[in-house]
Order: sequence, then C-alpha cells, then structure tokens
Amino acid sequence: MSKQITFSMIKPDAVAAGNTGAILKMIEEAGFKIIAIKKTRMTPEVAGKFYEVHKERPFYGELCTYMSSGPIFPLVLEKDNAVEDFRKLIGATDPQKAEAGTIRQLFAKSIEANAIHGSDSAENAAVEANFFFAATERF
Repeated sequence: MSKQITFSMIKPDAVAAGNTGAILKMIEEAGFKIIAIKKTRMTPEVAGKFYEVHKERPFYGELCTYMSSGPIFPLVLEKDNAVEDFRKLIGATDPQKAEAGTIRQLFAKSIEANAIHGSDSAENAAVEANFFFAATERF
C-alpha cells in the first residue's frame, strides 16, 4: 500500500486547554508522519470559506465564530491508509460516543468543541491541505 495524506486541525478549545503537545504525541505514536504544521488563527471570513460546505446548515455561524475564537494547528499527515486510520484515532464527533483512548474521548469538551478535525476522504484531505498550505507544497 502506498503512503496517503490526510488533513487535520487541532481546534481552538484543545489549543487553549494546552492539549496540543499531547495530541501531537498521540498522532506520532499512532504511526503518522507530520509533513506540514503551523500555528495560525482564522478570521471569521477565512473560517467561513473553509466551512463553506456547511453554509446552509443551522450551525454554520456558530462554527465560524468558534473556529476563529483562538489559535489552531493545521496539519498534513502521512501514513498508509491515513484517512481511515486517522478517523479511528480521533474518534466519534460526540466525545460521549467516542471509543476509549481516542483523541476526542480524551480531549474534546462537546460535540461542538471536539478538539480536532480529520478529513473524511482523500479528496477532501487534498482540498483542505491546500487551503492552509501553499499549493506549491507537495504532499
């Protein structure tokens, strides 16, 4: 199997709680190679563009406000079967339903403040990675 990339983002709640290092450690210990990372902060407008797919959903405005409320760490990760394996590592969106030992079970505060994002497909991973990192960077 060839290496695959996935995109992740440590969200404002996890950064504010000081969980970035522990989350990164879990990611690396699960066999993911971090090939791009930076600390940044989205404006509400940038968050709106990133989450544009949810524009018609009732939670869109709150999501954009939340995601622009503090620093984030976008990441590009590499591993065989990266997308599927990462989704297992982060756990269910609802931390109450996340399996024991997953990132969300350990660090999420709620469905909304769920500590981390993970791409749901290889295609979306490429789009999301290119949103935060220059198109000239090759993953």
